[in-house]
Amino acid sequence: MTIQQEDRRLEPRRPSHARGVVLASGFELGCVIVDTSSNGMKLRLDRQMALPSPVIVVDIAAGTACEADTAWTKGAETGLKCRNQTSLRGLVPARLAAARDAWRRAGGR
Repeated sequence: MTIQQEDRRLEPRRPSHARGVVLASGFELGCVIVDTSSNGMKLRLDRQMALPSPVIVVDIAAGTACEADTAWTKGAETGLKCRNQTSLRGLVPARLAAARDAWRRAGGR
């Protein structure tokens, strides 16, 4: 018999399994968005590394960019706290131009 660890999440998580791209100063890395909540998300990165903070996560299917801060890292998985989410369809602020370009390269329309 095992004792389950207490769930410290403040809001419920929704499974996602969506393809994504993480952008930070000087790099772009593929990922899978494992789950999401109203204020955060869990990613599985294409390779094991600690992400800097802040980052931008592009959800390819949804066509959105989430500006986020790294909350935790464990192996190839990372938890992020989202600050805001913006659609990449149409005009975007200059700070998200690289995110829109990454979304388009990944097949976003």
